[in-house]
Amino acid sequence: MPRDATPRAWQRMLSGRRLDLLNPSPLDIEVEDIAHGLARVARWNGQTKGDHAFSVAQHCVLVEELAVQLEPALDRKGRLAALLHDAPEYVVGDMISPFKAALGLDYKAFENRLLAAIHIRFGLSAQRAQKLEVFIKKCDHLAAYLEATQLAGFAVDEAEKFFGKPKGLDGEAAKRFFRLKPLAPTDAAALYLRTFRKLAP
Repeated sequence: MPRDATPRAWQRMLSGRRLDLLNPSPLDIEVEDIAHGLARVARWNGQTKGDHAFSVAQHCVLVEELAVQLEPALDRKGRLAALLHDAPEYVVGDMISPFKAALGLDYKAFENRLLAAIHIRFGLSAQRAQKLEVFIKKCDHLAAYLEATQLAGFAVDEAEKFFGKPKGLDGEAAKRFFRLKPLAPTDAAALYLRTFRKLAP
């Protein structure tokens, strides 16, 4: 019997869901799958200190914590958007920024479609408001700065060149307050789920 010539565009998740990568449905998205996947995706291509990789799950929790530190009045939906900002990487992995740039806008559009479906699944607007988008990107850059200087071997001046000087949270204070320690995947997934359940409607 000949194989179907149509390429498979879905991925089976451990929950049993089949997520269509080209046309993702919010109904096929489960937070347990997101936590499990993100906890096994390494930031910095795994080039970090510690017994475990620093996972995207931990990075997302860090970004949410930084968002609250910088904007204590941020509402639940804003905090949830911060936690979910890299959620598509549970399917596509964490590609370093230079590679994303090389792939071009089609990749970004694909990632944005998946993020929109994730937002809808968890009661958020498909698209983030511009002000929130800018704020989450600021927190994301600050998280990258902390990760770079604490875990990825960057000197402070080198990290400032690529991610900017920490603004809104003093660099030394940030390093004292946010001491990063990579967790085992099961612990990182549990941390992500605990944070999500505090914020989910």
